[in-house]
Amino acid sequence: MLISKKEIEVRYAETDQMGVVYHANYLVWMEVGRTALIQELGFSYAEMEKEGIISPVVDLQISYKKPLTYGDTGLVHTWVESYNGFKVVYGYEIMKENGEIAAAGTSVHVCVKKDNFKPIQFRRHYPQWHKAYEDAKKKEN
Repeated sequence: MLISKKEIEVRYAETDQMGVVYHANYLVWMEVGRTALIQELGFSYAEMEKEGIISPVVDLQISYKKPLTYGDTGLVHTWVESYNGFKVVYGYEIMKENGEIAAAGTSVHVCVKKDNFKPIQFRRHYPQWHKAYEDAKKKEN
């Protein structure tokens, strides 16, 4: 299983009145991690979108464990939790500098045609990407 790692420096604008990272910013960081993982696999969301295919989030789950604050550095770990040729589930852990988990979650995506949101079979349209996901995904025990 491939785990991508992307460092995030917490900016002041990402914190709330309590001085901790505003909860929605973790979702942005999950996207940053997902994009980094895809790039590490040798592919690009941007190129896919130029071909008229987009990959919307259809489900999202996140649990907040320990807060990150201004000046902290977080590390986003991202992997392919599961994949069936149509739907992909990405797993995430956003770590504090001391190794504690700040947040953990998953996002579920499908690929659709941008003009009509009709789902496509990812494995048929992107066979090399499909193989990379099969090779990178979490192995079942």
